[in-house]
Amino acid sequence: MNPPIKVATTPVSASAPKDAEVGSHRKRALLFSLLALAIAVVGGGYYTYWKLIASRYVSTDNAYTAAEVAVVTAEIDGPVAAVNVVDSQPVKHGDVLVVIDDTDAKLALRQTEADLARAQAQVSSATADVERASIDLQRRNALVASGSVSGDELTHVVNGANDARASLNAARAAVALAQARVDKAKVDLGRTVIRSPIDGVIARREVQLGQRVQPSTPLLSVVPVAEMYVNANFKEVQLKKVRPGQSVELDSDLYGHKVAFHGVVEGFNGGTGAAFALIPAQNATGNWIKVVQRLPVRIRLNPDELVAHPLRVGLSMNAKVDLRSESPPQQLARSNP
Repeated sequence: MNPPIKVATTPVSASAPKDAEVGSHRKRALLFSLLALAIAVVGGGYYTYWKLIASRYVSTDNAYTAAEVAVVTAEIDGPVAAVNVVDSQPVKHGDVLVVIDDTDAKLALRQTEADLARAQAQVSSATADVERASIDLQRRNALVASGSVSGDELTHVVNGANDARASLNAARAAVALAQARVDKAKVDLGRTVIRSPIDGVIARREVQLGQRVQPSTPLLSVVPVAEMYVNANFKEVQLKKVRPGQSVELDSDLYGHKVAFHGVVEGFNGGTGAAFALIPAQNATGNWIKVVQRLPVRIRLNPDELVAHPLRVGLSMNAKVDLRSESPPQQLARSNP
């Protein structure tokens, strides 16, 4: 019978589980320390960013370019004889845009000039009548003392002199009225040539050659691209520290972030977009839900930058207002005459 086989065993130290547990605690403590350090760094960085940068600016991408568009209308009745411009064409102040046939205006001027000449002739005749009546009255007055002229005859002469003066005054009034009509006819003749009121670009041309226009008929519009401004629609919660005169940095979707525009806050609109909507919100209803409103802020752009990079009405802009900057009041006043 074979003897039993003995298996050698190595005694396990009692301190091994404790060392593993201590290492695990150290790793967890190190991880928590690193996590706390990361949170502190991120929090400190965010606080620094907010304190130095974010709290200094308010921004919005709900901003669009606008301009005081000049609407050109007809001021007299007549057929269009010439149209010298097309949409997108740049024009200067005083350039001829549309010409209305001036035949009727010239005829009206001639007629009024003839009426004026007739009225002036009536003044001359009335003046001569007054002079004759005055001489006759002087002679009658000289004969009253001798009894050669009766009182009734003198009264008749006086009445005649008064009538002559009244006729003269009426003739002079007729001359003034005829002169006013002549001036009006000259103005109407000048209005047959329609010129550009400002520098800009033609838009919304509706007039056509041969069309008969009436007074107040819209013909076209002139957009002053060199005098663009921006309406930035900021949330009401962003406007606590926004003031007129603060500087604004902008960029457009047209040119991208590489082209920066600079402007100044000019003022705030009188109400929100919802307040002036065609169908305003009825906030007094029972199903009311609060919505943060936006208020348009007008921003004046640098004209030199507009010359280098022209904009058009309605383009999207990104606006960032520097809350710590403010133009001197006198400078802002000069820019807003």
